[in-house]
Amino acid sequence: MKMDNEFLDISTSLRLQIGYGIGHILNDVCASLWFTYFLVFFHLVLEFTAAEAGYLMLIGQIVDALATPFVGYHSDHTNNFISARYGKRKLWHLFGTGCVLLSFPFIFTECLGCNTTHKWAQMFYFAAFIVIFQIGWAAVQISHLSLIPELADDPHVRTHLTAIRYGFTVFSNIFVYVMTWMILHFTGNCDKEQVGPADAWKFRRIMLIVLSVGTLASVLFHFAVTEKQSRILIPNDENENSTLHSDILRKFLLYQVAGIYMSTRLVVNIAQVLIPLYLHRTLGLAARALAVVPLVIYLGSLAAAGVQRLAPRSFTRKLSYLSGSACALAGFIWIYLDRDEYYKVNYIYIVAVLIGFGGAQMLVTSLSLTADLVGESTQASAFVYGIMSFADKLSCGAAIALIQMFADDAGIYYYQDALSWVCGAATILGLTLTLLLPDQTHNSLNFSGTQVSINAETDDVATSS
Repeated sequence: MKMDNEFLDISTSLRLQIGYGIGHILNDVCASLWFTYFLVFFHLVLEFTAAEAGYLMLIGQIVDALATPFVGYHSDHTNNFISARYGKRKLWHLFGTGCVLLSFPFIFTECLGCNTTHKWAQMFYFAAFIVIFQIGWAAVQISHLSLIPELADDPHVRTHLTAIRYGFTVFSNIFVYVMTWMILHFTGNCDKEQVGPADAWKFRRIMLIVLSVGTLASVLFHFAVTEKQSRILIPNDENENSTLHSDILRKFLLYQVAGIYMSTRLVVNIAQVLIPLYLHRTLGLAARALAVVPLVIYLGSLAAAGVQRLAPRSFTRKLSYLSGSACALAGFIWIYLDRDEYYKVNYIYIVAVLIGFGGAQMLVTSLSLTADLVGESTQASAFVYGIMSFADKLSCGAAIALIQMFADDAGIYYYQDALSWVCGAATILGLTLTLLLPDQTHNSLNFSGTQVSINAETDDVATSS
């Protein structure tokens, strides 16, 4: 009874739910600028080649991919006086927040003191700040995700927390796109002119505004959320620690869920990166569209978060992922088939809703599967999330860099084809892996005598000692 009272009933704690949800806003607003406008800023504003901009993004994704399992492992094993008093997850969150705030402002600003130097020299300048930013971003992401299994026992509550987290992600992206539209609209003729080098100061102003909001949200998160001690003690013996993580890596189900998460992130992130370039280059739309269409995508994502929140317990993981992938795939097929004037004016927004709704549904479901995989074994949760994020970041970075390598000499329909084929294939891969999940598996993660089993059909998690 004492243990039950110690852990707060999250379903009745509005303060904790909101506090947890806003803890990732800083990462969300930075990620929105990073994925949506990084290539736009470096290629169209700073006038790097498409390949050079792609290489810079690849550097960031590689650093992020390498940092996530490192942060995951050490977050699980942080054990000192400060972490005992403040919480090991929150301590890593604080470290990551500091890195993001010290580096991100320099990424969306012209090279200070070196604006006229050769582009390859400027790449070293920007790469240094990108490395610091991605290390910090990974620390915030993994520490925040790994709080979910520690704060909630019930799988439906975990889905609820994941949906709240994604809901705030959607609101963060909407805020970024609204601010982008407002600044582009009130500081120039964004309805007719396309983005160019003269818009550098506009992106800098957007970055400073959204960074201020993210900083405030992070401060409130650290005051609102109190991290509890892990319910299963971390073994002190190093050999036992190594055995624990070796056991995790031998579970086939881990790689299957990682494949689902990786495929889903490919769909969401590559669409977010390529759609502004598709709007600019293939459809020839003005600067306004680069803010409005991504905004519509995230309005569709917001609807998906609401559907997940209201979904009954009988709504299975497989059914949820199937519905999301069907919507997303319909959007990518439409992009491939249509490009006339009526499509540019009207249908592009329907496509945006389909991609937003489908991607969000797929992402929330894949995150819920990951939380189910961890179960009550929270002492290794950050390590598991680190593995998921490693696969996600490395695959996204490689895919984007590969696409950008051939973009400079390609035709105007290049981004249309890349968006349709790459995201469409990733959608089909994620759906296939999800449908192949066993109805109930006993080959799941097993820590400290507790076995956690995913039941993909009934949306339940079975535990047995």
